Amino acid sequence: MSFVNQKTLLALACGLLAAGVTHAGVSNTDVDRGIASIVQRAAPVTDRLIVSYRDASEADTADTRVLRARALPANAMSARLAGLNARLALRGARAGLLRQTGTGAHVFKLDRKLSNADLQRVAAELQAADPNIAYAEPDRKMYALMTPNDTSYTSQWDLYETAGGIRAPAAWDLATGTGVVVAVIDTGIRPHADLSGQTVAGYDMIKDTAVANDGNARDSDPSDPGDWTAANECAAGDPAYGSSWHGTHVAGTIAARTNNASGIAGIAFNAKIQPIRVLGKCGGYTSDIADGMIWASGGTVSGLPANATPSKVLNLSLGGGGSCDTTSQNAINSARSRGSVVVVAAGNENQNASNSSPANCSGVITVAATDRNGARAYYSNFGNVVTLAAPGGDVRSSSSNGILSTLNAGTQAPGADNYAWYQGTSMAAPHVAGVAALMLSAKPTATPDQIKAALQSSARAFPGSCSGCGAGILNAQAAVQAITGGTTPPPTGAVNETESNNTRATANMVASPATVNGSIGSSSDTDYFKVTLPAGRTLASTLTMASGSADFDLYIRNSSGTILARSERAAGQVDSTSYANGGSAAITLYVHVQRYSGTGAYTLGLNW
Repeated sequence: MSFVNQKTLLALACGLLAAGVTHAGVSNTDVDRGIASIVQRAAPVTDRLIVSYRDASEADTADTRVLRARALPANAMSARLAGLNARLALRGARAGLLRQTGTGAHVFKLDRKLSNADLQRVAAELQAADPNIAYAEPDRKMYALMTPNDTSYTSQWDLYETAGGIRAPAAWDLATGTGVVVAVIDTGIRPHADLSGQTVAGYDMIKDTAVANDGNARDSDPSDPGDWTAANECAAGDPAYGSSWHGTHVAGTIAARTNNASGIAGIAFNAKIQPIRVLGKCGGYTSDIADGMIWASGGTVSGLPANATPSKVLNLSLGGGGSCDTTSQNAINSARSRGSVVVVAAGNENQNASNSSPANCSGVITVAATDRNGARAYYSNFGNVVTLAAPGGDVRSSSSNGILSTLNAGTQAPGADNYAWYQGTSMAAPHVAGVAALMLSAKPTATPDQIKAALQSSARAFPGSCSGCGAGILNAQAAVQAITGGTTPPPTGAVNETESNNTRATANMVASPATVNGSIGSSSDTDYFKVTLPAGRTLASTLTMASGSADFDLYIRNSSGTILARSERAAGQVDSTSYANGGSAAITLYVHVQRYSGTGAYTLGLNW
């Protein structure tokens, strides 16, 4: 097999009322310039506006939370378009109706690009003037979330190494993804020997022929023609960039052919990939991505044929800045209502993922990236919206510390098959999507919420530093066991607290005897630890502060959150409390460390 030598960089880009960048490929001499310098260049602009009229949508009969489209009379649309153009005329622009989305919102295309901020003001004016408008928002551009570099199984440390790997070999004894379809909502896909026989029919959702770069608009061919750009094509000051073949790389991580004596191993190698093309030259529009989610999950999109093989897992290794827009949230709700799990990359700006969409949308599984040592990758976003982390790689010291997967050798147009090491949260997300496929092949009836909860409860502790990285590192074997009711023993002995464990739902599981090393880092931080107390046993808990100035309190709660025992001693004193299980069956308890004043480290002893 051949390997890529050209070094390519893709960074996430424009968002609502925030600066962003276009995706990019860089030369060998440019690879160290970093994301930060790129982010400052491109202005957040778009030439589309999404308007959702209340009479153009209706609730789905099976799930009233989900919207579907309702056609409007031509004269009604003409009047609304005239109203929109009256406001746009003040800004030197004019719009035409492009299409209606799967949830009923209308997409209008402008004859010139305006800033996201200016279009947001137009949207606010429209909504204020017309009570029939449920929402209006710019159709923002999204971009592949990746920071790749340039080159089977022994090179895939992310699957099997003790520190940073996901424990895939042990999971393969339990499930291989059979019967599950995973949508890769991305740049499309290239034919590749290691993906031969691994796909089902997908769709090209890109409506704009300039973005599509394949000579036509929406069609049933999701092949990736390349997303290369000329200098200044996406934004003033941008150099020329080569094609990324981003979707092909993501697809290989999820379901490359395995045990075929060639190439790499896919995580869910008996699953099928459904390529949904939404990203092209200079990224892709939110409205196209939203329709991609709806169609991939088996929903109805006007003008498109029914999806004969709906996807149970949707992988979105893409995003942009700003809050979660309504168009994306509605599409996510729609996909989840049909039982599809939505996995999203956290983003690569080394910032709080609450500023990255769709990572900050409700109902998604948001994935941060770790390096080969199991610590947060330097570029990975973080924060409370992160569900868990998975290998994303760090190629700064060596390309082999990235994630190896399928690619294409063409610098612009398609070339020969090859493989490459990339890094980014775009590479982390498909690890989780692949494991979700393993889980669904083991338990096809599992719901999106059950998959998410099992991924969180089974994640293992970070061997490195990964603050704000969710429940832990993805553990494929334990996740399959968790969803099927198998047992993965909780840790004992010396245990490091894993953030975020701020609720009972995200509590760290601990078994007796254990000494937990934890910390309270802010006034909003609080820590929960879940224990299963056998019948006739007494849980004894002791809290010792590392510093005499901080004051934390200790509680034992039941599954409903009711306090069963407490210790609220002053700063500098050791808190201890206990609770006896006098029943005939084991019970679940939560040991809660709560801040009273100060911050710092603590040691929590648990025994029964």
